[in-house]
Order: sequence, then structure tokens, then C-alpha cells
Amino acid sequence: MARLRYFLIAVFLLAVLAGLVAGGYAWYKTWQEEQFLATAPETPGREVLFRVEPGQLFTTIAANLKNEGLITNTHFFARLAVRRGKGSSARAGVFRLSTGWVPERILEELTSSAGVMHRVSVREGLTWWQTARVLEEAGMGDADGFAEAVADPKLLAAYGITARDAEGYLFPETYLLTPPKENPARLMAEVMLKEFFRNARKVWPGGLPDFEEMQRTVILASLIEKETGDTSERARISGVFHNRLRRGMLIQCDPTIIYGLGPDFDGNLRKSDLTNRENPYNTYVHRGLPPGPICSPGLDSLLAAVHPEQHAYLYFVARGDGSHHFSRTLEEHNQAVRKFQLDRNRKTYRSTKD
Repeated sequence: MARLRYFLIAVFLLAVLAGLVAGGYAWYKTWQEEQFLATAPETPGREVLFRVEPGQLFTTIAANLKNEGLITNTHFFARLAVRRGKGSSARAGVFRLSTGWVPERILEELTSSAGVMHRVSVREGLTWWQTARVLEEAGMGDADGFAEAVADPKLLAAYGITARDAEGYLFPETYLLTPPKENPARLMAEVMLKEFFRNARKVWPGGLPDFEEMQRTVILASLIEKETGDTSERARISGVFHNRLRRGMLIQCDPTIIYGLGPDFDGNLRKSDLTNRENPYNTYVHRGLPPGPICSPGLDSLLAAVHPEQHAYLYFVARGDGSHHFSRTLEEHNQAVRKFQLDRNRKTYRSTKD
């Protein structure tokens, strides 16, 4: 009987001890987690550029954070994310984090911020090779990679472009995006093509035309873009081109010749360039539109190409203040050329409005 009593006492004491150990362990883990939440891994902290790939599991993200020294415990970090309802909210991108931040701030940055974004401004009227240089300078890939992308048959086919390259369809815009780890130049080409077709629906709200009609519009819009220094004149200049094409007249557009001379054009348009029949973009000798766009036009030029101003003008010449003088007859045009070009004040002459 005494043995049984001792046995029961021993069992009781072991149970109490086990309870104390379990309670102590639970308290210790709670204390550990509280310390984890309240303490940054390093003081002072250091900046870390941290990348989250699309579709990456949260457990992988937490493990990568620990490897970078941004958190000290993956389990506690996952528990924090679950409690905050953000276990599946991490965004893909590149984030500028710090080892001096507490876990709550790390989680907030990964789930609420846009991350490190590159701002790339591509203005209207650039050729694809000028755009390539802009992107390279902005850190969005190299120019050679962009050149390869804009002429990639697979990429062009994906957007229904049956031309030799994407000239004209690289939509001018200010883009905010995170450069991918690999081939950012191709990403930019795709993003700009998507933006073109998004805007094209504003030009053709009833539905996009077939590529032949779209290409003709983009070519004409590119001429309007390059010839317009005063944005209010786009529809009027479009009307001039429409009138000349309707009458079978030569377009006689200097920017088309310049485009045909390519990236090495030195800025000096010579008389021999105006008579060169070898240049397929020479609209002084070849009738109709040039074989392709000469730049990427903006939305306003695309709209002007589709909706030209109705008038009888056949000529225009730059006034030297960014605007143009429009003429109905060759005689009137020649007088305007003498006034605004031959007798111009070279010190005050400018091609665009302030």
C-alpha cells in the first residue's frame, strides 16, 4: 500500500514537473516571439535590395529574408503574416529593405508597397533606336537587346504586327515598373506594345481594323508627329497629307528622308538626299506613304490621322515659332517659303512652341 502511495506521489510530481517544463517552454517561446517582433536583426541596419519572384511561395520568401539577414526566424515571421492576414499578399518585385527594420515593417513593405520602380519617360516622335538609347540610359536593358526584341518575329506575331519591326508601335509614355532579373529590354518592348494597343482602342472604339489599315494610319500619324511643333495643328497637317495623297501628289516630307538615312544621319539634309531614289523613304521621289512608320506617334497624332481637318490646303511651311503657314496654291506656298524660311531670323527661329 505504501508503495502504491509513493508511486502515485511520484507520478503526480512528474506530472507537475512536466507541466512546469511545458509552461516554461511555452513562456520561453512566447518571450522569443515577442523579442523577434520587437527587435531588428542589426543595429545600425544596412540596406538590402530584395527580390520577390512572381508566384514565389511565402515560405521561400521568408527563408530568403533570413538568408539576407532581414529576419531572424522564418517560423515567427510566417505566424506574423498569418495573424495580419497577409500570408499570401507578398508582391513580386524588387524592394529596398533594411536589416535595421523590425519584422512588422518588413512585412508591410513586401505586401503594401510597389517596391523599387524605375521611371522611364519616352517622348513622342522617337525612332526605335532613339528609344533604345533612352531605355539604356534609364537602366532598363541594353540597346542591342531592345533592337533584338523589336525585330523578334515571335513578339511581333503575338501582337499581329506583320512588319519587319515594331517601329511606330512602341507607345510613348512615362512608364513606372520594376526591371526583371533577366532581359529587361524585351520586357520594355512588350510593355510598350501593350500600351499601344490599349490606346488604339481609343482611336478605333468600334474595334481595331486589320493590320494593313492600322499600319497605314500609324505611318501617317508618325509623319504628323514629326512635322508638328504646335500640337493644335495636328488635324490640319493631317488634312494636308490626306489632300495630297488623294490627288496623287508627292508627300515631300523631310523627316521621311531623314528616317531612311538611319541612325547615322548627321543633321545635315543635302540636296542629293532629296533626289536619291535609293532611299525608299524619300517622299520627294516616291509617291504615297513611306514603307513604314518613321517614329512612334502619340495618341493625339493617331487621332489626327484618323480624323483629319477638312480643308483645301496642300502645303505648309514652318513659321519659325513652332507653328506653320498653310497654303492652298503653290504660288502662295512659295511666297511663304521666302518669307518664313529664306529670309528667316536664324537667332530667333525655333521648330517647336515654348
